[in-house]
Amino acid sequence: MTVTGPARTLPAAPAQPTLPASATAPSASSSGAPEGWWRDAVIYQVYIRSFADGNGDGIGDLLGIRTRLPYLRALGVDAVWITPFYPSPMADGGYDVADYCAVDPQFGRLGDFDALIAEAHELGLRVIVDLVPNHSSDRHRWFAEALADAAGGPARARYIFRPGKGGDGQLPPNDWESIFGGPAWTRTFDPDGAPGEWYLHLFDPAQPDLNWRDEGVRAQFEQILRFWLDRGVDGFRVDVAHGMIKHPDLPDIGYSNQITMLGSAVLPYFDQDEVHEIHRSWRAILDSYPGERIAVAEAWAPSLERLAAYVRPDELHQAFNFHYLNTPWEAGALREVIDLSLRTAGLVGAPSTWVLSNHDVQRHVTRYGGGERGLRRARAAALLMLALPGSAYVYQGEELGLEEVLDLPVELLQDPQRFRSADGVSGRDGCRVPLPWSGTASPFGFTPLNIVDGWLPAPARWAAGTVEAQWQEPNSMLGLYRQALRLRREHPALGDGALDWTDSPTDTLVFTREPGFACTVITGDVAVELPIPGRVLLASGPVHVPAESTAGGEAVVVLPPDTAVWWARG
Repeated sequence: MTVTGPARTLPAAPAQPTLPASATAPSASSSGAPEGWWRDAVIYQVYIRSFADGNGDGIGDLLGIRTRLPYLRALGVDAVWITPFYPSPMADGGYDVADYCAVDPQFGRLGDFDALIAEAHELGLRVIVDLVPNHSSDRHRWFAEALADAAGGPARARYIFRPGKGGDGQLPPNDWESIFGGPAWTRTFDPDGAPGEWYLHLFDPAQPDLNWRDEGVRAQFEQILRFWLDRGVDGFRVDVAHGMIKHPDLPDIGYSNQITMLGSAVLPYFDQDEVHEIHRSWRAILDSYPGERIAVAEAWAPSLERLAAYVRPDELHQAFNFHYLNTPWEAGALREVIDLSLRTAGLVGAPSTWVLSNHDVQRHVTRYGGGERGLRRARAAALLMLALPGSAYVYQGEELGLEEVLDLPVELLQDPQRFRSADGVSGRDGCRVPLPWSGTASPFGFTPLNIVDGWLPAPARWAAGTVEAQWQEPNSMLGLYRQALRLRREHPALGDGALDWTDSPTDTLVFTREPGFACTVITGDVAVELPIPGRVLLASGPVHVPAESTAGGEAVVVLPPDTAVWWARG
């Protein structure tokens, strides 16, 4: 038989009681228990500028998210993570925050955020927001006060200022490089116009690093946490959670092209042991609120063992598994990183997390080869990810099978990271193009009535991949995600727990989960014959399952290249 899925119509949002801000809805986990909802949650990332435009200015906003909450509920996710919506000059897509306790007018007002929280909770969706503690905007009031202060003054203590090297301080204090390229230091000018001290910015010069050795900074951020927790947020995604503490001596690294060392080498500005004191203090605040509020670390560490330290029982709840995201589509490499991820997270009793794409990396359809091959691999990768123990993150548009947009007009590019690329124009804009919702031409329903273009143009080829075009088609990428998320909620073996590997040929992964589930994955370029472990629940592509066993008595199936299958055993 050829396996396909049933057609489904878009359901209306289920009627649920309104939840108070202090008691959010329990997740529909496979265990049915409200405790530890985050251990197996599927969390959908919304890049706010590109998700949905509610007011018709071509930029996504809070109202746009509100209008699409029923879609997220029907898709089957448990929570939504929203990228920064705070007042910002947008030097780095909102990750340069000028006010941590307000909403940028282009995204709405504080009342819009309160309404979003209330409506999400009515639908049983939790809401996680970004927290950006490593650096602020250079337009933040704190930095203006720091520039106006004298060297060594209390306002400057909020940031990392140092005198330069050389005869008149004309050289940076050390050899640290910005993640976006170039030196990580910018020289300031004193009020009289004379060259002054240098300030540290591990990212753009418009993002000065905060000094987390200053007690005032720590106290201010505790107030910021409470501000949003009091408004009902269910958690925080902590940007650069590994970066707040720098080595006190600010030593030279001695190497250039330091960007290549991230996540693989010990660096004096990342993953310092003292950063864990901050996370423990935040965990105490989160635990003081009802409803299991959580924090998720965006942390780069030189090993999975170092990464596991961020999710010890008294620290953060989850950490993004970038080691998995960066693993090539090869069975051996995938099994190795899955084993290591589960083992190291298990040492501290934390769940693993799995992610294929986000707003900072090229979309995985393109990374996996693009075109039909990339799409075929992305379908199989989705089933593999959603079958693994722990929590999964879905980046907006991956459920549509979107590719990276590589031909955006140069004059429209906005990502500061593009300047360090080999061609001087490549960056992260290609994974941030506004989502295609409906219609046959750009902006594909991204703006109300398509009255204006989106802030980045969507390619014409996306007409066949809109939400509207895929919704009624069970064999589409969207249909695959919907069926997989439904089965993940319903099957008692999926979600948090353990897995057992089964020996299998080269370029294959086979594992079981109890009770009664198996997953087979083919990553190679040729078909592979495998024993049939049970009844097909879902397949990433066409699979012909023979009705009778072979002459030897064992029923086998030939699985095509780049295919994943979920099976019901027993």
